[in-house]
Amino acid sequence: MYPPALAEALRADGIDAATVAERGLAGRSDPDVFAAGAADGYVVLTENVADFARIAAERLTAGGHHPGVLMALSSRFSRRPSGIPKILEAIRAAADEQVQDRLVYLQQRSR
Repeated sequence: MYPPALAEALRADGIDAATVAERGLAGRSDPDVFAAGAADGYVVLTENVADFARIAAERLTAGGHHPGVLMALSSRFSRRPSGIPKILEAIRAAADEQVQDRLVYLQQRSR
């Protein structure tokens, strides 16, 4: 899980963001978190590729839609507070893309 400071940084950047805990979903299953996010129009940010790719695909196969899933691989982005600037930059870049009904792998920007 990323630190709550990431959600704070996203909000400071004008992005409507909330943590799983802030939404009252701590300890809930991945399908519950995904469904709640989709119902409220939130794009999900996760490192859990296997489960969230499957959950998103199942929703689409059933004829549903979702706001999108951003995949932040732990090999690319640190969960430490010092990693927030890099992931924030990647999320900003992804915001320029169409993410609805898609899984988007966040990329580190080249300097």
